[in-house]
Amino acid sequence: MGHAASSDGFDGELLNYISIVMAVLLYVFIIYVSVPLTIRLFPSLLQKFVYLNFVVYPFGVDYKNPEVFLKNTKNFYLTSEPGITFGIWYTLAENRWKEAEGKDFSWYEEALTDDNPIIIYLHGNGGTRATSHRVRFIKTMSGGGFHVFAVDYRGYADSTGNPSEKGFTRDILCLYNWVKARSGNSTIILWGHSLGTGIATNTARRLKEQEGIIVDAIILEAAYTTIRDAAATIPLSKIYRKFPGFECLILDSMARGDMYFLNDKNVKALSSPILILHSEDDYMIPVQHGRKLFEITHSASEKKDNIKFLSFPSSMGLGHDHISSHPELASILRDFLQSIT
Repeated sequence: MGHAASSDGFDGELLNYISIVMAVLLYVFIIYVSVPLTIRLFPSLLQKFVYLNFVVYPFGVDYKNPEVFLKNTKNFYLTSEPGITFGIWYTLAENRWKEAEGKDFSWYEEALTDDNPIIIYLHGNGGTRATSHRVRFIKTMSGGGFHVFAVDYRGYADSTGNPSEKGFTRDILCLYNWVKARSGNSTIILWGHSLGTGIATNTARRLKEQEGIIVDAIILEAAYTTIRDAAATIPLSKIYRKFPGFECLILDSMARGDMYFLNDKNVKALSSPILILHSEDDYMIPVQHGRKLFEITHSASEKKDNIKFLSFPSSMGLGHDHISSHPELASILRDFLQSIT
């Protein structure tokens, strides 16, 4: 009797052990095999992870009422192609606020000719133009005497359509040309953050090669060389980097999903002054990306003094999203614009 009970206990422990092993193997299969294979077979799923346009925060925003977040700000929409309408917040430079009280949108349009520089701000993935660090950026730059246009590309926030690299470029070309037509000789700056850096250089290259327009200045904050290179170093990819099929199944699928964002090639084709900003403690896109992009840009530029790189020490804790909180950010941009030859 005692011997049989002991045997039953051993069998139970063995079954428990086998169950645990099977669960671990299933977990490994799901994480290391099925996810990469699914991405390879359905690269559109990878687009969702890259663009994160379904991650909407803060929640419940009325984008038509931007003054909940920002003073002297107008919401409006542009149509970049049939069926695609995208939302924009236009925040007036703070030095015009006293005059702006009670003024309509046409007055705001006329204000674009007042010689305050204009920033077209191209945000990174996830969230919207109402996300806190983006609102902080707008406040900082408006306070520094810049008009700021913050845009949600197609598929983000209240903008229609689905996200795509080519579509983003069409949206920003539409906005740039709208601003240019109303701003006289005012300086227009494309400022891209993270994913937005690729949109900025795509747009600037398209303007130069197809319309003969040289963008006055380009600011690349937390930039990468290519989206493929960025994907290889983001924290989420860490568990796959030693996986034998990492490059083939995941990185090569970026191109299968029509995602390139070739900053390294774009900057070689540009003549615009370029300032690259990067925090040393950027956990998402390591500062090495910014340094490498600077080297490529500087080497290719005929006017090397117009290509600058500025890093922020880890002790400042700015990370990936918070260069916008630097108290001297507007002055940094002013100094760069004044240094352009």
